[in-house]
Amino acid sequence: MDAETSDANGALPEATSHVIWDWNGTLLDDVGAVVEATTVAFRQAGIDVAVTGETYRRSFTRPIRLFYERLLGRPIGHDEWVALDRAFHDEYRQIEDRCDLAAGAREVLSEIRDRGWTQSVCSMLPEDDLLPAVERQGIAGHFVRIDGLRGAERGGAKLANLVAHLGHLGVEPSGTVMVGDTVDDAVAARGAGIACILLDSGAGLHDSETIRGAGVPVAAGVPEALAMLRPGVPPPRR
Repeated sequence: MDAETSDANGALPEATSHVIWDWNGTLLDDVGAVVEATTVAFRQAGIDVAVTGETYRRSFTRPIRLFYERLLGRPIGHDEWVALDRAFHDEYRQIEDRCDLAAGAREVLSEIRDRGWTQSVCSMLPEDDLLPAVERQGIAGHFVRIDGLRGAERGGAKLANLVAHLGHLGVEPSGTVMVGDTVDDAVAARGAGIACILLDSGAGLHDSETIRGAGVPVAAGVPEALAMLRPGVPPPRR
């Protein structure tokens, strides 16, 4: 699948100066681990529902509680949601360190650094898990800021977190691009007033039709996303 542009609403900046990366499924190739952890969480709760990559992609949405309700075909009460979410994260922590960076990601991060752009990570993974995960991959030094979830909130939409992330960065929105892998990333970027590229490898959390329907440019992978970004003047050093 080649990189492709979308309508005018998804236009990329004429000059890029900052890239905000999503983590799970974007920089980290962990879709298999996410599906596995979901399966384990359901099994531990006594729920007899087979979760495959195909069924995951067909139903995935945010908030995650609604996604689980789609998979199960019924409402989920608060206590059941909390238990499932806790079980998911407990299992994910056990298997996340088996995951590698997405193909070409390490080289792309270095290339962006060499271009003089800045980079950051804005993730919906709990920050206590995110920071060690980024450190394990040896790439933390590429980012001027790394933000995950703080507190007990889980599984919601990214918009508020992305707005807060941008507020801390102080970058120029017109030169900033979010790179993610879910429709929620595109919705958050639009709400925050920045451009977005979504990745579609054909084996992510969404099916390709859903990704292409998000109204933003789509790339087959991290290197293809970089190829879509236009060189700009490096931001002033602080």
